[in-house]
Amino acid sequence: MERLANSVILLWGWRRYALIFTAGALFVLAQAPYDFFAVGFLSFPLLVWLLDGAVVGGNASLWQRARPFFALGWWFGLGTFLFGLWWVGGAMLIESETYIWALPIVALGLPLLLAPFYGLATLLARLFWDEGLGRIFALAFGFGLAEWLRNWVLTGFPWNPVGFATMPVPLAMQSTYLIGTIGMNAAAVFVFAAPALLGSGRHRRVGLALAFLLVAAHLSYGAWRLDQPIEGTTLRTRIVQPSIDLTEKWDGEVRDRIFATMLDLSKGPPDDRGAPIELTLWPETSVPFLLTERPDALSALGKLEPAGEGLPDHLTLVGAVRAEGEMGTTDERYYNALVAVDRAGLITGAMDKVHRVPFGEYIPFASLFSLVGVEQIVAGPMTFEAGVQRHNFTLPGGLIAAPFICYEIIFPEEVDAGSAGADLLVNVTNDGWFGDTAGPYQHFRNFQIRAAETGKPGLRSANNGISGAVDARGRVADALAMNERGRIDLSLTVPKRAEMRLSPSVVGLGVVAACGVLALAFTLLGRRRMN
Repeated sequence: MERLANSVILLWGWRRYALIFTAGALFVLAQAPYDFFAVGFLSFPLLVWLLDGAVVGGNASLWQRARPFFALGWWFGLGTFLFGLWWVGGAMLIESETYIWALPIVALGLPLLLAPFYGLATLLARLFWDEGLGRIFALAFGFGLAEWLRNWVLTGFPWNPVGFATMPVPLAMQSTYLIGTIGMNAAAVFVFAAPALLGSGRHRRVGLALAFLLVAAHLSYGAWRLDQPIEGTTLRTRIVQPSIDLTEKWDGEVRDRIFATMLDLSKGPPDDRGAPIELTLWPETSVPFLLTERPDALSALGKLEPAGEGLPDHLTLVGAVRAEGEMGTTDERYYNALVAVDRAGLITGAMDKVHRVPFGEYIPFASLFSLVGVEQIVAGPMTFEAGVQRHNFTLPGGLIAAPFICYEIIFPEEVDAGSAGADLLVNVTNDGWFGDTAGPYQHFRNFQIRAAETGKPGLRSANNGISGAVDARGRVADALAMNERGRIDLSLTVPKRAEMRLSPSVVGLGVVAACGVLALAFTLLGRRRMN
């Protein structure tokens, strides 16, 4: 192992960057749907050894000293994001005659935008770099802080954080309930990087023992939590996945046919022969027209479940476009919304999407991009305004649902804050833009982990891939496969609302800070020993 480490440390020129780019690309295999987490024990030790070899002369400027560390992290990130997010460009193929030119820009532009975060991670680690265990803590601190910044810088895009590589199954998701995804990011990097101590550096036994104890505690807590019974209220739910062809989605000539398809999938007695359905869930923007202009559609939604003495209340949550202002004027505004319709065919509530997708639902710096003809690309034929604030839905039986539209579910701090006081999570989306790629599977993994992280069960409806329900531990209760048109009828157990607890994201930031403190401590001890 020492010979391998020395060979990597002594690499020079383009070979260093080719190797770290490859290490980053291979780390994609640790994410869904591949879930080969063991590759992390290759990628991160290589990163550590290459950083060990990132040295410059004694007369170098501050930037010259920092540049090799930043560059290695940047190339690692470019490999990770280029091979992990290539599928985003698939959205350009839906209207290929208009946007095919943008495919290489999107496929390469997003990785180029995200790679500097990992460059920052290794640059921060440089502040505490030493020859022993301190550098492992330093790398965990750097990546932990960089991944946290990905939650909100430039509106945020924390897709495939490094911590997800340690959570391929519900057993390994439970620690997020304590330290959140933010803490898991730092812990994952520490564990993945610890084997680098076998090849070079001091504190081998201490570092490897600590990594082993972290893994043992992580899995032991997961096993204990999964073994705890979930008791609470049962919610009878129907989840619809229509798998509508997106090329027809906004075609005025087929709108009624699309709506009729949605109604047909939503009618009838429960497939599982259970109690009557209390909640029907439709996907994001599943209604291909403005509901307020179609009283007949509202009436049809109200009649999905028959009313009668002894039957429970019923509510339908539908993804729809909501309009405000006078149509055809500058006051006209559209919102990507989730709308609640009761048995009387009345809209009883609506929640507008707060965290919009840049270039998908709105164009940042629109006046500048309009000069080169860039307009709406993904979500629909109009630009959406942002909702003012989040609010929850009251479901039959008094349960409170916290709704998140599309990729809002990937933001741990937003979901944690938005679901406070709620009993369950609801996520509606339309992953059909990205076809049968890794994207929809990774999106569903986010949904699972948010459920485990908040301790709340979740319901998810997608136009295409992947609709389903998970319990309060992130275990899949039932799901529909990609490209499958159908529905799920099930009884979801909603546990009693948990008492107030410290936010796992806050605890996670504490874990990141602790890694920084330990990195500093080991560095100072190392310098004192040398003196």
